[in-house]
Amino acid sequence: MGKPWLHIIGIGEDGMEGLTPATRAVIGAAEVIVGGARHHVLAANPGAETLRWPSPFDALIEELEARRGRRVVVLATGDPLWFSVGAKIGRHFAASEITFHPQLSAFQLAAARMGWSMADLETLTVHGRPVEQMIAFIQPDARLLILTTGEETPAQIAGFLTARGFGRSRMTVLAHMGGPDEARFDGVAESWAHGVPAFNTLAVECVAAPDAALLPRVPGLPDGVFSHDGTMTKREVRAATLAKLMPMRGGVLWDVGCGCGSVAVEWMRAARYSKAVGIEPRADRRLMAAENALALGVPALQLVDGVVPEALEGLESPDAIFIGGGLSAETFAACWAALRPLGRLVANAVTLESQAILADLHKAHGGDLAQIAVSRAEALGGLTGWRPMRPVVQWSLIKR
Repeated sequence: MGKPWLHIIGIGEDGMEGLTPATRAVIGAAEVIVGGARHHVLAANPGAETLRWPSPFDALIEELEARRGRRVVVLATGDPLWFSVGAKIGRHFAASEITFHPQLSAFQLAAARMGWSMADLETLTVHGRPVEQMIAFIQPDARLLILTTGEETPAQIAGFLTARGFGRSRMTVLAHMGGPDEARFDGVAESWAHGVPAFNTLAVECVAAPDAALLPRVPGLPDGVFSHDGTMTKREVRAATLAKLMPMRGGVLWDVGCGCGSVAVEWMRAARYSKAVGIEPRADRRLMAAENALALGVPALQLVDGVVPEALEGLESPDAIFIGGGLSAETFAACWAALRPLGRLVANAVTLESQAILADLHKAHGGDLAQIAVSRAEALGGLTGWRPMRPVVQWSLIKR
């Protein structure tokens, strides 16, 4: 096993002065240095070939491969393995080829400036990603540290907070931390009006008004927060469905016949970095699902026009599958074949015909078969009575 040829170095606003002598020596001996314009200014080496971040960014791996065996340095801001380029490179090259040189991250610096414990907050990035994804983390008393996309991003986030009844939330933008141009901007969401540097870290201390929207990340959001046409997996059944699907970090869900996307949206909210694909042949329902995904903080929901099995071609293998529409023995067979080992499959049925299919599948494959009956209290004249919802038969099993 040869010596590592690829060095991923985290660098802060203090440039070379903030690096250890050994790391400075690595930069001084580099034949190739890759980074952004500001990185090349902070860590200049006149004798090295300098490369800017390629466009598209995915071409970076190809650029590095072309220089395999030379002394290559990649410069990243802060900790290269925390929402940064190091993870992408590490997925492609063997660990024996790489040496990582971490630096204090923007999150650590921001937590120190705010006096916050890292163990008691959420770290997020919307840098180069949809800003809406932070919406899922708006909770009473939550503390958020967010790497932002640009100078307009704090104002966008202030808008999200205010619209959900968190307008009193305290916001602090921290820029150029650790350097001579370090700056701080404080305010509250409902009156945020600062102009800030383009690359910054936003600290948010969420403060809920008495009428704030309470939207936890555990499944079972109110039906009313979703745009729908009446055909959807209702709150109580949805919570039971998600419990059987078991959302997990980075897991992939196929939501077959996703309708307004309520199950897929709650799957993505429940576990960080999870993914979901909603398969729905009706364009109006796909539009509702897309609107719900944006409004509830999971803009990465993928929507596919089609029916099973044709619509499954080329999709990433799932860890869980929910069949909420289009149930048939053929649909089950195609989904079951695609499901990963230890994958979870859940199918719900309301009609007698669909329930008969589930009974047959349960007899052939085992699993759990249950009937979920829910009644909700409603006004009955001047009094209150129970109004039953249609019972739902739910079949669930794990692939072993």
